[in-house]
Amino acid sequence: MPELSYAHGASATPLLRDTIGGLLRRVAAEHPDREAVVSCEQGVRLTYAQLDAAVDAVACGLLARGIAAGDRVGVWAPNRLEWMLVQYATAKVGAILVNVNPAYRTHELTYALNQSGIRLLFSAPDFKTSDYRAMVAEVRADTPAVEDVVFFGDDDWAALAATPVDAEALAQRLAGLDPDDPINIQYTSGTTGNPKGATLSHHNILNNGFFVGELCSYTHADRIAVPVPFYHCFGMVMGNLAALSHGACVVIPAAGFDPTATLRAVAQERCTSLYGVPTMFIAMLADPTFPEHDLTSLRTGIMAGSPCPTEVMRRVVDEMHMEEVSIAYGMTETSPVSTQTRRDDPLERRVGSIGRVGPHVEVKIVDPLTGLTVPRGQTGEFCTRGYSVMRGYWNDPEKTAEAKDDAGWMHTGDLATMDDEGYLNIVGRSKDMVIRGGENVYPREVEEFLYTHPDVLDAQVVGVPDARYGEELCAWLQLRDGAPALDADALRAFCTGRLAHYKIPRYVLVVDAFPMTVTGKVRKNVMREESVARLGLRAAAATA
Repeated sequence: MPELSYAHGASATPLLRDTIGGLLRRVAAEHPDREAVVSCEQGVRLTYAQLDAAVDAVACGLLARGIAAGDRVGVWAPNRLEWMLVQYATAKVGAILVNVNPAYRTHELTYALNQSGIRLLFSAPDFKTSDYRAMVAEVRADTPAVEDVVFFGDDDWAALAATPVDAEALAQRLAGLDPDDPINIQYTSGTTGNPKGATLSHHNILNNGFFVGELCSYTHADRIAVPVPFYHCFGMVMGNLAALSHGACVVIPAAGFDPTATLRAVAQERCTSLYGVPTMFIAMLADPTFPEHDLTSLRTGIMAGSPCPTEVMRRVVDEMHMEEVSIAYGMTETSPVSTQTRRDDPLERRVGSIGRVGPHVEVKIVDPLTGLTVPRGQTGEFCTRGYSVMRGYWNDPEKTAEAKDDAGWMHTGDLATMDDEGYLNIVGRSKDMVIRGGENVYPREVEEFLYTHPDVLDAQVVGVPDARYGEELCAWLQLRDGAPALDADALRAFCTGRLAHYKIPRYVLVVDAFPMTVTGKVRKNVMREESVARLGLRAAAATA
């Protein structure tokens, strides 16, 4: 009988049973003088003792504002020290941190604030072209649950961050928390239009960060450059919590990804590990200042978000000295990592697979129709079970039941194979998800927004190949009778400020009808093929 596509990450290393705040306190006591975080752009560096003290002040500020365990506190900002302080402070008081994507605009911001019931929002005042103050002011009337907004850098933040520490009150709150308490909500784009709030516990994300770090062989001597965003699991779990659980240091190169700033940070701070999606590594390798930076301190790192071209991986190993670089696969709903390559895996495994199952996690590949586990080598849906699977989608039991079955298996919607040695590979996406530069986009969410355009009768969105971002969005539109012509520039203008930039279609095709099946279903595979032909993207398709 052929071996089935099932694997269990048996491990002699036990799962952690700490809360995040409790672990920070313990690590700070063990390594008080070791550097915990360096924010290069802000010119700030803190030891673990200093970080713990700063977190305690913010946590007591939350207590003074009446934030109870289970209350939702949002953070809407790019990478900066304050983001990390809020992450750990909410964990210490048991508030549920709601990550708001810095690319969100008013439409998405309003939904996230209301759906999660955020009481207090921390925000950057602005970033690049984003005027957060103006957007917050615009949505306040439509977000009644929000009682207050604190902007980083303002007097209100300065006062909160300088709150006198009530050690007894803080210790009492911390003692009442459980590792299985929900502590984080991260929004993922949904196939039915609106994002879903994946709800994660201390146990979920702290253990995932810890075991990702274990597979990277982290110790307290490591210095991890984190140019990936904190609002995503890649930054706050695989970055911040992997470092915390090993007493290592997080280096924040800049508020947003900048290849030169990242290279400079790695060289100046002697980083041993570097994170990024493939497009980030491509940008760094192509940066004109690349030869000027001494990257010999690097030994490892993590590349995730989308498949990595073989040549890019070879250059990362050879030219960036990341001989032990790891490939990771997962999803927000699984905290996020389910599979990862190991430091001793040959290069062909790191470019031709997503690694093997992680410690204390189960994975299986099932027939999407029968639910039965398929033999190794056959394609099916990737499912995973274990400590890492989310508690559920916030206030959405129906969608939770669709994603998690009665046996606790998370159905990812990704099509995958498992070989005889347990290595897995993603071969397709059963839910039409588009991955643009490492950002997951579900077309249905964009389509439902496009319906709000007064001239759009119907809309369908597909992913098309792109040499830089892997995929771009192409919108197929049917216009109302008598509507004026609508081109890509006009549609992008309509979306700008209301949708995150990576969700705005690059291409627009106005059609009279969509290709349909005999049962009336839109044939998106045909739409993708026709888009490639009509837009002249054959060359990009050949390299994607």
